[in-house]
Amino acid sequence: MPSFSLTLRRLGEVAERTMAFHFEKPSGFQFKAGQTLDYTLLNPPQTDAEGNTRTFSIASAPQDEEIVFATRMRDSAFKRVIGSMPIGATVEAEGPMGSFTLHNNAARPAVFLTGGIGITPFRSIIRDASARKLSHQLWLFYSNNRPEDAAFFDELQELAAATPTFHFVPTMTDMAKSSVEWDGETGVIDQKMLTGRLGELHGPIYYAAGPPGMVAAMREMLLKAGVDEDDVRAEDFAGY
Repeated sequence: MPSFSLTLRRLGEVAERTMAFHFEKPSGFQFKAGQTLDYTLLNPPQTDAEGNTRTFSIASAPQDEEIVFATRMRDSAFKRVIGSMPIGATVEAEGPMGSFTLHNNAARPAVFLTGGIGITPFRSIIRDASARKLSHQLWLFYSNNRPEDAAFFDELQELAAATPTFHFVPTMTDMAKSSVEWDGETGVIDQKMLTGRLGELHGPIYYAAGPPGMVAAMREMLLKAGVDEDDVRAEDFAGY
């Protein structure tokens, strides 16, 4: 698998405790929306038992001029080092990898079910579909505790307003701890929420990404609702 160097162009917060890292895209680099890269720190000043390599979904679209990943920041050596990297620093990348990509049959809607930082592959897929003007109907159900925790929230709202085939359904589960007004959906993503928006649950291809517990719950909910197992695709993010 090819490895290459990536140069950091900029970084910034995209939600509370969540950072996005923007790297210059090497000439000729190609990937499919939804794929991942392995990122390795080069001679980091500190390390720990988790090592110097992490796998992140590419949050940017293939048409974008940058390669972007986003992650929740926590107290690990990898996160401390990458969070303090100066502009112009480099990491080693390997990939792309993975098949968590949009299906080809545009007659079948895609329903994305995610929470927290699980949004990253879907940001790539939605940006790509919008750029290519694909005719798939795309539904994004995005769960967070509070609006403050929702990465890329404003951008997703703008994409939904500009893209007739993209339908954005954010939901919040702990608004008591928020300082932001909210008049949208509340509570976890469940069968009632899906049927209220989609009507019939048979027909779409479902994609679930995020923490393992949430992905397992989404899969169980869909199968109990009678969705064919072949129509459910899942990718969990452990230890992010």
